[in-house]
Amino acid sequence: MQKSIIKDKLNRPLRDLRISVIDRCNFRCQYCMPADEFGPDFEFLPKSALLSYEEIERLAKIFVGLGVEKIRLTGGEPLLRKDMPVLVEKLSKIEGLSDIGLTTNGVLLPKLAAALKKAGLKRVNVSLDSLNDELFGKINGRGVGVQPVLDGIKAAQAAGLGVKVNMVVKKGLNDSEIIPMAEFCKKEGLQLRYIEFMDVGSTNGWKMDDVITKKQIYEMLKEKFELEPVDPDYFGEVAKRYRYKGTDTQVGFITSVSESFCSSCTRARLSANGQLFTCLFNGNGHDIRNFMRNDATDEELASRITGIWNGRSDRYSDERTAETITNRKKIEMSYIGG
Repeated sequence: MQKSIIKDKLNRPLRDLRISVIDRCNFRCQYCMPADEFGPDFEFLPKSALLSYEEIERLAKIFVGLGVEKIRLTGGEPLLRKDMPVLVEKLSKIEGLSDIGLTTNGVLLPKLAAALKKAGLKRVNVSLDSLNDELFGKINGRGVGVQPVLDGIKAAQAAGLGVKVNMVVKKGLNDSEIIPMAEFCKKEGLQLRYIEFMDVGSTNGWKMDDVITKKQIYEMLKEKFELEPVDPDYFGEVAKRYRYKGTDTQVGFITSVSESFCSSCTRARLSANGQLFTCLFNGNGHDIRNFMRNDATDEELASRITGIWNGRSDRYSDERTAETITNRKKIEMSYIGG
């Protein structure tokens, strides 16, 4: 496939596409879908509002033609969407797409990991914020213990999928789990990625005082382990990675708050209802779904996406202030994934 590499106002190419396939989740994690905001009466998107698999496939082909090399499927919890291996298989056949990953809480992986791998999925990122059953149940808002997630990780490994573990760290909640998680993942040969608590959306009660920074976590780890820096694999890689000395096992940090990586951000996000977002922290989406459903041609869709990306100047984490935190319109994580 001949690609047309498009760039934004800051000369950043479009390389990565995050596609949220559903806005529902079986967890109610405090930093994403807190139960007091997403309660029993919360109105989720009707099926008709979601992009169909055929629509996702069509848009993915167009995005790949504009430079996208990697797609990550997100939610909500993407594995709640029926027949996910069918979508993965469709995407895996797109010429020029080099990588398909998926972010999940892992609970449904024992049922689906083998089929997802067979369909062409390469990797999964599994969210696990504590190894303590009581604390983890509190964080996920459903009282679910750690074992179902560990079973999901084992199922993914057995299926031959690459596995990374994502841990969102919030001061006073699970910072006591930083070292236990490192020890566990090192022992199991799993790459752990610490994620700074971010001000995504407007329902998670974010405060700067709740953030444990990469520097603080790194200093804690240095007291227990010898770490060696690892060079980035590609332009725009988000995680700052280190290797435990004498092993091939890595640990990484997602530093959206303390060490911005806006200058190399190559990611676009397609929400579950077909809105294109050019930044995780920008709540102004651009309608793609209705434009497509009103009989737009592939050329017209490509032109619309190109125009949106060419006009992109987002660098929220560079510009984060007390004022932007409270006044900027934001979209909830559950609509556009991580």
